[in-house]
Amino acid sequence: MNDKEKQETAAVTTSPYVSDALAEGTVDAVVIGGGAAGLNGALILARSRRSVVVIDSGSPRNAPAEAVHGLLALDGTPPSELLRRGREQVRQYGGHVIHGQVVSAEPAAPSADGDLRFTVTLADGRHLTARRILVATGVKDVLPEVPGLAQHWGHSVVHCPYCHGWEVRDEPIGILATGPASVGPALLFRQLTEDLTYFTNETDLDEDTRTRFAARGIRVIDTPVTEVVSDEDGALAGVRLADGQVVARRVLGVVPRMQARTKGLEGLNLPVQDLPTGRTFASDTDGTTEVPGVWVAGNVTDPAAQVGASAAAGALAGIDINKKLAVADTDAALQPHLHR
Repeated sequence: MNDKEKQETAAVTTSPYVSDALAEGTVDAVVIGGGAAGLNGALILARSRRSVVVIDSGSPRNAPAEAVHGLLALDGTPPSELLRRGREQVRQYGGHVIHGQVVSAEPAAPSADGDLRFTVTLADGRHLTARRILVATGVKDVLPEVPGLAQHWGHSVVHCPYCHGWEVRDEPIGILATGPASVGPALLFRQLTEDLTYFTNETDLDEDTRTRFAARGIRVIDTPVTEVVSDEDGALAGVRLADGQVVARRVLGVVPRMQARTKGLEGLNLPVQDLPTGRTFASDTDGTTEVPGVWVAGNVTDPAAQVGASAAAGALAGIDINKKLAVADTDAALQPHLHR
């Protein structure tokens, strides 16, 4: 095990909250991922009197952010507080939340009545059997390799004008382009400030877009960015270009490449989809996948989904899982009558 793997293992073995005991026997559903999508899916299932276990590694995507925004009645709530409340609400209805890292999830032999079964194994060797699985592991944001950029991620380096835009309004904002997907956010951030600069950073920008940017007063700089510069207090101060010039900026908008967190899920053989901003799992609107018995919800299938949308997706998946379980329960109950 290399140093990075040791650090990752240590991070998931130290629980940021009290972890429940692992349920014994076969549970109705295992939810892999304890963010908004996973917890809301678990909440729906628990309220339907389903036995549900959430496996949560404790590393939510929005951990660097100070608050969740755009979420009705909860705008401004710290991400950690939102998840704390969510875990407690799942537990209130009999659900279990386990801190741990899934290292494998795969189909198992069906039950005697033909119902689906899955085996989920954790990094510490514990395992459990589930009838259905909801994958809500989220994505990992992969930032451009520009020195000084990552240290400001989630604060002065942001990706979503709806999540962070109001908080950076009227600041000198720069858009550090990562490809064609950066053009749309530039127009959205322009709504928030009169002082917007678009750094193409060696990505293509066609003449029509340049004309449109000029009409909105968006300055375009083609010289590559070599460094993000901080002031003496550690705050973002600007970017240094390849010619040595420093362009003063207080905020940078970046569209990262978003990679679905798939580690440990290879045995499920979930279909993937390639999007302009990254690779995710493919699913229908209710979270169903091509793999019977497995649903996905939240950023792991829709990287653009905010917290509210992810929670809604988790609810839809939970509803559909309960429906499928109800059918399976009825089929099992019917079998003795068919053999009389």
